Amino acid sequence: MKKTPLYRVGKIIVPPIFRITNPLIIQGREEMPDTGRVIICCNHVTMRDPIFVSTVHKRQIFYMAKAELFTNKFVGGIISSLGAFPVHRGQGDMDAMASARRLLEQEQAVGIFIEGTRSRAGQLLKPKTGAVMLAHETHSPILPMCITAPGEKVPSSFQKLAISCGKLIQPEELGIEDGNIASYRKAARYVMERIAQLRERDLLMLEKKHPNHQLPEGKE
Repeated sequence: MKKTPLYRVGKIIVPPIFRITNPLIIQGREEMPDTGRVIICCNHVTMRDPIFVSTVHKRQIFYMAKAELFTNKFVGGIISSLGAFPVHRGQGDMDAMASARRLLEQEQAVGIFIEGTRSRAGQLLKPKTGAVMLAHETHSPILPMCITAPGEKVPSSFQKLAISCGKLIQPEELGIEDGNIASYRKAARYVMERIAQLRERDLLMLEKKHPNHQLPEGKE
């Protein structure tokens, strides 16, 4: 599947603007596969997060977006043209899962904000299970990502941000065998722990307390 036309235009116009409004420190970009199915799991702190994540990668990422954004035909048309598809949060939306499954079967990159909603204070929230269910069902690897602002807060304009990608999590690492809800919840927590490790490292780096940008001792 080729990039949508509007996505191509956005990739040219948006990054230079964002380099001014929010200078980015990007780490681990090379962890993103150039081809093949992959689920990008990131924390969610602002409405601009899909743009932040897409700025990092060359591939088009198809995002689950809350259904309320599609109620306005103009806005819905724009974000649909960018590759987004609606999800009704908290309802176990089977249509959204089917759309994501179809994209993954077409060897695309699907973006899911694993917390299911924005963190109003910048803290990491409890993860949802949809991403790991998809990874298990479609045998897709997960790329953990984290957007971090100084002081564990919600990013503000003209503030330097860190965006990091971790090592790919292969489906077998999730430990899902019988597909029961307990195993899905455990797997979701595992993905969130990997995101939290990125966040811990990047907070130290942004505060200039860890100049080598390495994970603290005992982290992988």
